[in-house]
Amino acid sequence: MTLSTLLTGGSFFEGPRWHQGHWWVSDFYRGTVSRVTPSGEETVALEVHTQPSGSGRLPDGSLVVVSMTDQRVLRWDSSTLATYAALAPYCGGLLNDLVVDAAGHVFVGDFGFDLMGGGAPGPASLKRVDPDGTVTVVAEDLLFPNGMAITGDGGTLVVGETFGNRCTAFDLAADGSLSNRRVWAEFGPVPTGGTLDEVLGQVVVAPDGCTGDAEGHLWVADAVGGRAVRVAEGGEVVDEVRAPDGLGVYACALGGDDGRTLLLCCAPDFLEHNRRAAREAVLLTTQVEVPHAGRP
Repeated sequence: MTLSTLLTGGSFFEGPRWHQGHWWVSDFYRGTVSRVTPSGEETVALEVHTQPSGSGRLPDGSLVVVSMTDQRVLRWDSSTLATYAALAPYCGGLLNDLVVDAAGHVFVGDFGFDLMGGGAPGPASLKRVDPDGTVTVVAEDLLFPNGMAITGDGGTLVVGETFGNRCTAFDLAADGSLSNRRVWAEFGPVPTGGTLDEVLGQVVVAPDGCTGDAEGHLWVADAVGGRAVRVAEGGEVVDEVRAPDGLGVYACALGGDDGRTLLLCCAPDFLEHNRRAAREAVLLTTQVEVPHAGRP
């Protein structure tokens, strides 16, 4: 596949979404959420100095975005930015990615441990924020819950477990309840060990940001493989797009007017001490055959 450069000069891009003819993307260390045209023109829509990450749209069209370091979900209605939910009591690490279902339930995970500070890897939970602001822990013992996708029929939520060698699925009901937890894709044994290096050495695919397509497959950013992989239920990798040498892929999204543009969020690594002051992150695009389906 041919890759094209859409945007350069980021610190660490995450949470890419396609919405009404534009890409929307967070940048951790610039503290920005930007709107990017298909030709690569960037406009900073809002600033989140507490490190923005995953985002989504509520039924009224307003934007919700993760504020990582103070573990909040923020809501932005194009003029006002306010706290939508405070999740610190439910987190063991930085807040991370989110997805919003058709009814406006926000599902959000956290790191579970101090990744950048060298903490021992540990499990984390998945939280649901209801439209009335109620926060409920809906799943526990996830190994770094990261990118999430809801299938086109709205009935399944898939969560990438970055340090678990797997994606985990749940049946998703209209009221936001989850059931029938199961492994949706398994890439290798569950890693063991007390340090990040030990765990990373056992990771075959590290599912990061993801996006669903109309054939029920997921494009998944492989945070240790320098690629995005197209995965079938069960774990078979049926296609891949590799980043240029020296770059990792940490999130991806399908968009464009026909849903067939695959956007990759790339950077040399994911380490805060390397990325905070650097401006080496890029957005790359390529064309795929099967269009987007589901959420985000």
